[in-house]
Amino acid sequence: MFTLGHLRSLRPCHYRGPYHVCIPVRESAESSALYRDDGLLCGKCEPPLGAHLVTPRFAFAHHGIYAGGGRVVHYGALAHRLGGAVEEVSLAVFAHGHAVFVRPHVAPRFDCHEVVRRARSRLGEDSYCLLRNNCEHLCEWCVQGVARSNQVERVLKFPRAVARTVRAACTLIPAFRHLSARSCRLLRALAA
Repeated sequence: MFTLGHLRSLRPCHYRGPYHVCIPVRESAESSALYRDDGLLCGKCEPPLGAHLVTPRFAFAHHGIYAGGGRVVHYGALAHRLGGAVEEVSLAVFAHGHAVFVRPHVAPRFDCHEVVRRARSRLGEDSYCLLRNNCEHLCEWCVQGVARSNQVERVLKFPRAVARTVRAACTLIPAFRHLSARSCRLLRALAA
């Protein structure tokens, strides 16, 4: 939990988060899926209840909602394997050895308790779709009431980048090797 001493150590406050907690802004980009206002969570800090958490991975960022008590609600698909339902896991399992950032929302539609309630209402859902229902869609729906993914929107503007990213993921993640021959031809055509 944030203590008064910890909050004082963060001065000057680079950003005042949605729950009035000072969050330092990271100085260098680790992933294009991170935003300038995303605040790096220090190793001993507990995120604010209902915080939108982001952890950079290869070619994308993974998202979750902090539910309190060291627990995070996230879409298990692509976090560690292909396929999976919305689940509640420890912060360490969510981070999977990567840095964790807190994504600020300037005007969240729901308070922190409602954000957690909304996230938990989706536990067990197994409808993952990379383009229409991924972990970022889940978090944005919990916080803002609208399921959207800025990563997907940004990538769809550049189909060649999408094809290259998916092809790279296909070579790295064995579960992607089941793609149909037609899908592979489409990816090669887009990347060309």
